Amino acid sequence: QVQLVESGGGLVQPGGSLRLSCAASGFTFSLHAMSWYRQAPGKERELVASISSGSGGSTNYADSVKGRFTISRDNSKNTLYLQMNSLKPEDTAMYYCRATMTIALRYWGQGTQVTVSS
Repeated sequence: QVQLVESGGGLVQPGGSLRLSCAASGFTFSLHAMSWYRQAPGKERELVASISSGSGGSTNYADSVKGRFTISRDNSKNTLYLQMNSLKPEDTAMYYCRATMTIALRYWGQGTQVTVSS
């Protein structure tokens, strides 16, 4: 069965960095587009970044993270990454990995908490 397991979250000071990982299994990772979403308390889940299937040559970012976050994938390790630099308190949220199987079928991980605070 499809499994997505996020890791790498934690507490970091403003201006710091974190790298999130999402280990995928149960499907052919390289064939599917992947995304990172986040949800802060009391807010809707929002798209942070997405990457195309294959070599990941096409990426997309929310305006709020452009220039600070980088999404990437390692198909040999079936792993999705999110490098987060220059973190701000407003980046505090639960971060989720999502795999897009088809337009109507997506799978989610359980999430990893990121807290940016001094």
